[in-house]
Amino acid sequence: MKILALDLGKGNTCGCIFDTSTGEERFRTVRTRPDELGRLLELERPGHVVFEICSQAGWVHDLVTASGAKPHVANPNHEGWRWRNVKRKTDRLDAAKLAGMLAMRQLPEVYMPSRRVREHRALISYRQQLVARQTRIKNTIHSLLLRQGRIHPPGHRGWTLKARANLAELARRWDEVGPEELWRAELGEELGALEQTEQRLMRVERKLNELARGDERIQRLQTIPCVGPRTAELLAAVIDDPGRFRNGKEVGSYVGLVPRQYQSGQMDRSGHISKQGHRQLRSLLVEVSWLALRYNPHLRSVFERVCRGTRSRRKIAIVAVARKLVIIAWAMLRDGTTWHPRRLAA
Repeated sequence: MKILALDLGKGNTCGCIFDTSTGEERFRTVRTRPDELGRLLELERPGHVVFEICSQAGWVHDLVTASGAKPHVANPNHEGWRWRNVKRKTDRLDAAKLAGMLAMRQLPEVYMPSRRVREHRALISYRQQLVARQTRIKNTIHSLLLRQGRIHPPGHRGWTLKARANLAELARRWDEVGPEELWRAELGEELGALEQTEQRLMRVERKLNELARGDERIQRLQTIPCVGPRTAELLAAVIDDPGRFRNGKEVGSYVGLVPRQYQSGQMDRSGHISKQGHRQLRSLLVEVSWLALRYNPHLRSVFERVCRGTRSRRKIAIVAVARKLVIIAWAMLRDGTTWHPRRLAA
């Protein structure tokens, strides 16, 4: 069996061609471009190709699949892959280690979704970046006004049409301000940036809503009380193929909502949650779980059972609710069913 291990870089890629029958290793360096990697695959014709998850992993995975080889995407964050106390680390050693771990069947792999799902995930992530950018601009405006001794209304009251009109009256162009009123021109720049960001966010959400209307899975997940379109689309995109999970425990572990475990001899200790997997989904699930306490009686009962009426266990209980929510969503996608509280109670 011939294995091609690729240490992908932004400019160049080091490839290790490993023959498992003879143990022979050969190395080749090509530029990280689809045409050159395609020629390398055509020349070597490997049975298996292995590389780390990275920004280029998506199109490399598609290229390898089209060539007829079996792709393997390694997880560099796994304990078995981390380099510790090494005296020498090179691209060739990285590629050789990838090939060796795959040959020994010790390679920690990650799931690679289809191109359509990757693009959907990227658009969801881009929307989150725009929301964060919008928040930063608003915080900058608050800070700017506070520096001038002007109090701006907090929360949503600070961004009503009337409040925005008041801000626009304070703003000026750069050619209209003197040395002592530069803050007015800064305010004008931030208001312009805020308007542009909000327009981009509106266009992105319009496209996401269009995709959601055409996806039956997203519509199904929105039948869960407290789950809106943004949460449903992220759940559907991250879970993707529900058949790749054997049970609910694997789903909770995939999102990082299970406790860390340390077991040695007679010691068996559980710690905080592992925080592995998709950070954005995990954060959103916890946020939605607080809302579920008001609108979803079933999840509220889970919270009360874990909380036991003790305030010190509220965070533990809300993580349990988030884990229950993602498992329910996975089961609904797996079975093709909608929300049914009586079935859950049974």
